[in-house]
This record gives sequence, C-alpha cells and structure tokens, in this order.
Amino acid sequence: MDSLVIVDAANVVGSVPDGWWRDRHAAAERLRDALPGIATAGLPGLAEPPLDMVLVVEGAARGVTSIEGVRVVPSPGSGDDRIVALVADEGDGRDCLVVTADRGLRERVQALGARVTGPRAVWGRRGGS
Repeated sequence: MDSLVIVDAANVVGSVPDGWWRDRHAAAERLRDALPGIATAGLPGLAEPPLDMVLVVEGAARGVTSIEGVRVVPSPGSGDDRIVALVADEGDGRDCLVVTADRGLRERVQALGARVTGPRAVWGRRGGS
C-alpha cells in the first residue's frame, strides 16, 4: 500500500514569503503543481515512492482542483480538522506523513500515529528535484 502524504497547503504556502497573500488560489496551484514529481520520486529518508499525495486546501484556495498524482481535498472549514480526519480515515494501517509546521496540528496527527515533517520537505524538492 502506498504511503499517504498529506500536505497542509495553507501552512506550506505561508512558509515562503513570495507574495502568496496577493493570490492564495494561484499560490496553492503552484504548490500543487510541484507535488507530482515528489509523488513519483518520494521524499528520501521520509517516504518511499509511490506516494498517495494529498493536498488539503481551505479558504480562497478551495477551488484548486486535483491533477494527476495529486488529490486535492477542499476543507469547508478548518484545514487542520480536515487533515486530522484524513489521517483518521485513511492513515490507519499504512505509513502516513503530514507536511506542516503547525505545532497544534502536528500534535493532533501524531496522536493518531502519523509522522510529521516541515514545509522544507516539499519546497526543497519542488518538482521532484
């Protein structure tokens, strides 16, 4: 079974001061577009390929759609709550890694057995490089 990698879009996008606040939807799309290569190549030392890559979006980014290799899951409310629900629903019995720097979210998903890593895990490997 593929490892489940859940990316907290709001937190990861917000970790890079590149003007994302001017267009949150476009910023989430840029992140989404960087993830298929990672899903194929994996995250060395963290998760071996192939990966079931999930990007959780909220707010202005909710209209971002899935692409091949990345399933986008919109959150009608709190993105953190949606991520916790995904870990609980899909992470049982498989390797699950959550990408976020949010301390509260990290504690919540670790309590469910997920591992965590920070935004650099994906930003440092944009496009799988």
